[in-house]
Amino acid sequence: MKIGVPKEIKNNENRVALTPAGTSTLTKRGHKVYLQKGAGKESGFTDSEYKKAGAIIKKDAAGVYGIAEMIMKVKEPIKQEYALIKKDQLVFTYFHFASSQPLTKAMLKSKAVCLAYETVELEDGSLPLLVPMSEVAGRMAIQQGARYLEKPVKGRGVLLGGVPGVPPGRVMIIGGGVVGTQAAKMAAGLGAQVTILDINLDRLRYLEDITPANVTTIYSSEYNIRQLIKESDLIIGAVLIPGAKAPKLVTRAMLKKMRAGAVIVDVAVDQGGCIETCRPTTHANPTFIIDDVVHYCVANMPGAVPYTSTLALTNATLQYAVQLADKGWEKACAENVALCKGLNIVKGKIVYKGVADAFGLKYEEAGCAN
Repeated sequence: MKIGVPKEIKNNENRVALTPAGTSTLTKRGHKVYLQKGAGKESGFTDSEYKKAGAIIKKDAAGVYGIAEMIMKVKEPIKQEYALIKKDQLVFTYFHFASSQPLTKAMLKSKAVCLAYETVELEDGSLPLLVPMSEVAGRMAIQQGARYLEKPVKGRGVLLGGVPGVPPGRVMIIGGGVVGTQAAKMAAGLGAQVTILDINLDRLRYLEDITPANVTTIYSSEYNIRQLIKESDLIIGAVLIPGAKAPKLVTRAMLKKMRAGAVIVDVAVDQGGCIETCRPTTHANPTFIIDDVVHYCVANMPGAVPYTSTLALTNATLQYAVQLADKGWEKACAENVALCKGLNIVKGKIVYKGVADAFGLKYEEAGCAN
């Protein structure tokens, strides 16, 4: 199969979809990898490394899209890439369709096959291609939250860990999945007083067992959120409904109950966000302030640590890329239910219910899995 790896062009997106090691794995299996010149530079990988791994370097994105049967990306295509995507071309990337109607309509129009990393799902309900970036984002959420609590960037001036004789900062994490768990570990490690909320009691029992004593688990309800928000210095939005928009759990009215200079980090922003006042921001301009509350809502947080993120992403995606390349997407999805669930749009049809429901569009069964 001809596999294309274009350079990411979303604002401050420094990751690349495939490492030289991943390239070597694919080329040794007889596949051709076409890499856009400089695609790996910001992640710390040179064109010469890719060449040694067997890649063919193309000077521009058009050259990559024009020849590839499968495109591997990190982030969803943006407007200037829409026209490059061809009919029947397989695009394997993070799409997060439910948060963008223009993207959904563009991919429907393209008649391409869109297989989303974030909805590839194993039998136990886990999301193997979302986990590594969720781990990165969860840990980064605390790093960034701690930074923006500093007074020079309009925060409260709170040190999360406190010091002897001074109480630590209070962190509230909404959602006990991968992002929430990693955020809780980081915040607890800094010495903060952490509260993590979820509606899954089994998950809360698990978190109670694995987290240190400065982490408290509480059932997530509107009442509990309203009470906790009053005393929290940092709030992490870590809610995920696979392939669908995140629910709005913190409303604009609740902000007025928060302390001035408190910080919100909405990791769910790429799925629409679980904080009503959040809107996607970029690494170049990451924050805004509403009602004296600092909002950090960068939609591609792992892009700030591209070396770590690219290695982690390729570790997770490569086995699936190999299956798609070896067998073609139809056979691979028929034989692997997890890959089948990754299909969101197939040749002008929406085959993932959460995406169809988000925009009131027609849903059709993918019909690929046994």
